[in-house]
Order: sequence, then structure tokens, then C-alpha cells
Amino acid sequence: MSSAILKVEALDAERLVQIHWDDGEESLYPAVWLRDNCQCPCCYLDSAKARKLLIEALDVNTWVKHLTLINQRKMLYTQGTDFDLLILPVHTLGKLQAKKEAESQNSLLLNSNSTLVHQAGNQHECQYWGASLQLPTLDFEDVLTSDEHAYNWLSTLKKIGIVRLTGAAAQRGEVAKLGKRIGFLYLTFYGHTWQVQDKIDANNVAYTTGKLSFHTDYPALHHPPGVQFLHCIKQTATGGESEIVDGFNVCRQLKEQNPKAFQILSSTFVDFTDIGVDFCDFSVQSKHKIIEVDNKGQVIRINFNNSTRDTIFDIPVEKVRPFYAALKEFVDLMNNKENKFTFKMHPGDVITFDNWRLLHGRRSYEAGKEISRHLEGGYADWDVVMSRLRILKKAVKIED
Repeated sequence: MSSAILKVEALDAERLVQIHWDDGEESLYPAVWLRDNCQCPCCYLDSAKARKLLIEALDVNTWVKHLTLINQRKMLYTQGTDFDLLILPVHTLGKLQAKKEAESQNSLLLNSNSTLVHQAGNQHECQYWGASLQLPTLDFEDVLTSDEHAYNWLSTLKKIGIVRLTGAAAQRGEVAKLGKRIGFLYLTFYGHTWQVQDKIDANNVAYTTGKLSFHTDYPALHHPPGVQFLHCIKQTATGGESEIVDGFNVCRQLKEQNPKAFQILSSTFVDFTDIGVDFCDFSVQSKHKIIEVDNKGQVIRINFNNSTRDTIFDIPVEKVRPFYAALKEFVDLMNNKENKFTFKMHPGDVITFDNWRLLHGRRSYEAGKEISRHLEGGYADWDVVMSRLRILKKAVKIED
């Protein structure tokens, strides 16, 4: 898109910004969408092409007070009610400029990726939990060597959504052993396993020392990994606590408290993207509903990572603010002190959890001259996990 902006104005009553392009086209952008997609260093990690701004910090009712075009009309600077400075490259707006046929519906640019819905078949037998969770814990070596302990591990993972294994060596390679125990790990663009630690020019927001808000991993894939392993090799003295929340439980609460918000999040397709270089170079995109339900209305998967939620958003302009309001309520429920469970991993701990059900986060910690916190991670597919669980069930002679 090579068009330049001729004129930009704020429509205060509608909380919209209207842009007039030099080719005669006009576009409308909700103020909340502009705020959400600010690309200043505080809101955007350029090395990872990912959002740093948290939904918790977003004011759904924001409106624009001042607009400025600089750098030969290549950069839009904005001031609003809940922020001092918002920076958006005009080429980003150009990418999202509505075409004539879409403007008749006040719609942002369509990205027509289809969605693939995958059901694990194991999400219906679960036990909800909140802040009072008694974290299930087993011995790492017992799981590797005993079929009975391995069965207890995977059956509890299926039911509760998380199991902690203790006693692993504080070195790389332990996650690979778990992969071999169940069959094999799930290869992604970050490799068979990956190292979570503070990195220069990080290609993922997890590879920084900042706070990570609640998220599921890899919604940018059409088939996100079902199970995640995180092995603590080194832990910082202060900060870096892990936070988890039972997403299915939060969905149940949202549906009870605000059925309309639940309906919006379970029916609106959201774009996710991840671009960079790691195991190999990659540029992946997908569309998912944040709350995925089956044909009976049962929640089967949550797809949400605010850092990789794309700027592209294919819904009518008038539905943008209601979407953000629903998403913010969902995130507020996650952060409710009665719902989230906080703990600190220690070297040798391995957290194994359901990436389709749990959302996880991390508190910030201080960066040092040396790496002060190091986790090794890996993924597994639910098909592989369930296959091993069925085999173990027969091996230990568990009857239905």
C-alpha cells in the first residue's frame, strides 16, 4: 500500500479516527484499536514483532485528543485519554485500510485464512480449580521408570490440567526424556526444545525479563500444541514467579456472568501471527476464536496470546469496542485473586500442563550481568499423550 494520508481527524462522538487518503479513499479506525496497536518501544517489541502492551492496561473507552502526522506523513502520532503518546507507522494503517466493498459494511481489511478446529476428545472430564489449587506433584525419575507413576502423571494431567514433577537434573535434556517417555515431542519453529531466558534482540517476549500476562502458547499455529513442559534449570532470587489459571473454569464464570461477552469471544475470529528466525526462519498466521467450543457448546480450547494477536482484525468497526470489552472482562476474570494460582519453580522442577486449557504467565524479574533465570521448554500433542495414556492404562491394568 503506497497511498499517503491527506487528512486525519478524530470523530469524538464515535471514538473513531477518520483518515482521508490521497487516492480518494477514506478509512475508519476505532480509537481502542489504534491504542492496542501502538508501536512505540514501551508497547511493542520490534525484535520479536510482538505486542508488549497488556490487555489489563487497555482502556476500552479511550478516545483521541490530538493527532499529528510527521516524517513526510509516514508516521502518525496520537495523544489520547489514557495515553500520552501513540506511534503508528502509516504503512500499518495502509495494510489495514478497508477496501470499497468492505467499507460499505464499515469493516476492517479481510484476512481470509480459514480456521481448523481440532478437538482433543479429552477435555470433558476435568476438575475445575482456582487459587486454592493443591498442585499435583510426582517424582521425575519415578515417572520415567514406573508405568504406574507415568499413568498417574498423564491421567492427572488430563483431569486437573497440570502436574509438577520434581527431582530432575538442573541441566538441559530432561524435557527430551519426557518426550521419549510419551513417544516424541512436538517440533515447532523454536525447535524440539527451547530455552527461556533473557536474550539480546529477543525473538519472543518470553525471552525478556518483563511480566508475561496470561496466555496460551502458539495460537499463531492452526493446531497449537496441546501440552507444554517447562523445566527449571536456574531461578532468579527475586521475581520470576509463575502464574497459572484454569481457563475452562474462567470460561464457565464468564458465561454465567456475561453470556454476551462469552458469545463474542466464542464466535469472533481473531488473527494471530508470529514472524522471526529460530530453528529456521518462519512467518506463520492463523485465525482462531479465543474461546473454542464444540457443537454442544462445550469449551474445548482457549486460543489467546496478546503478544502475537495480529494488527489485522476482520470485524465491522462497530463491533470492535464490544470485542475489546469482552476480552478485557475475560482477562480481568483470569487475574481475579480467587482464580489464579501463583508459585515459584525451583531448579529441578518440571511443570507439565494442558496448553489448551490453562493460561500461564510470569512476574517480571531483574536483569543481571549473567543469566539469572533459565527454563527449558518443549511441547507434546494431545494425540501422543492420549496414546501413551491408553497404553499405560492397559499396562497397569486399570479398569473403567
